[in-house]
Amino acid sequence: MRRRSLIAQLAALGLTGLPARARTDSPAWSAWRDRFLAGDGRVIDTGQGGMSHSEGQAYGLLLAQAHGDRDSFEQIESWTRSHLATRQDALMAWSWRDGAVTDWRNATDGDLLRAWALMRAHLFSGWAGHERVALEITRAIAAICLAPDPRAPEELLLKPADLQMGDPDQPGAVLVNPSYYHSRALRELGAAFDDPRLIRTADHGETLIRAPLALRDWVLVRKDGLHPPKGLADRFSYDAIRIPLYLCWSNRSRHPAVAAARSRLDAATLPGHLAISTDPEGHPLAQSNLPGFHAVRALTLGQPVTVSGADIRAQGYYPATLQLLATVAARESAD
Repeated sequence: MRRRSLIAQLAALGLTGLPARARTDSPAWSAWRDRFLAGDGRVIDTGQGGMSHSEGQAYGLLLAQAHGDRDSFEQIESWTRSHLATRQDALMAWSWRDGAVTDWRNATDGDLLRAWALMRAHLFSGWAGHERVALEITRAIAAICLAPDPRAPEELLLKPADLQMGDPDQPGAVLVNPSYYHSRALRELGAAFDDPRLIRTADHGETLIRAPLALRDWVLVRKDGLHPPKGLADRFSYDAIRIPLYLCWSNRSRHPAVAAARSRLDAATLPGHLAISTDPEGHPLAQSNLPGFHAVRALTLGQPVTVSGADIRAQGYYPATLQLLATVAARESAD
């Protein structure tokens, strides 16, 4: 991985070069680490009974790298390799609880963000020893977590797992979680490891998310278009909140899904709250005034995104993590 050539490729893709770093002694990062990171490197999801999962480990890696905290980064990666990265391929099992893996299926967003964090650590932080694993994960995602779009078979969709998930009554249909698309991560990994499939997947994903029906937690892609999937709630909710976060982080703040997601958040009826879950018509199903959700909204407007130790201590794992991720995204966004 040649540093200069990669940075040139990122510039050609409309991405910035070196990510900005926060202070290692950031009070907010220290508070997050104290609340949600065990001493052995396990990231604890307090909102789901203290379980751990692959995206949580990946978020921890990204945040540790962004804050220049190599000790925490190495602890998180060590625990991940020992407890989740134990499948026969390079991907992680999704969930762990009470000393054992509880779901061996992978979650592609966790794998994508872990590979990206490892690449960033090697390339931008100079933390040696992570390039090979980042390459192996990237190759596995490209090999088994992409599927042809049934509407345009030459284009690729990002599957939520290596297993084909869809409607058994609709052969060839592909289940997609639009919030799994972090197009910057896909493009940077594709550039770093010379795999244009990931770059094309990012491009096609941004086209997919333009469709109003794609502003959901889950969508089924069939030959005749996008549809709500059977057996899953048809809503914009906790997953989909990440769509505008990842688009802004990828320097795509003008993408129409960013404004559309903000409109969903603004559908709240309670003063000072945001609608963090809405039905297909945009009516609020759940509302919150927590600063983590407000940070995502501020990011969509290009407003300053701030976080304090008090903010982190006042929230559970997910909104606290969203707020820290939004601050990193704001620093690293260029448009």
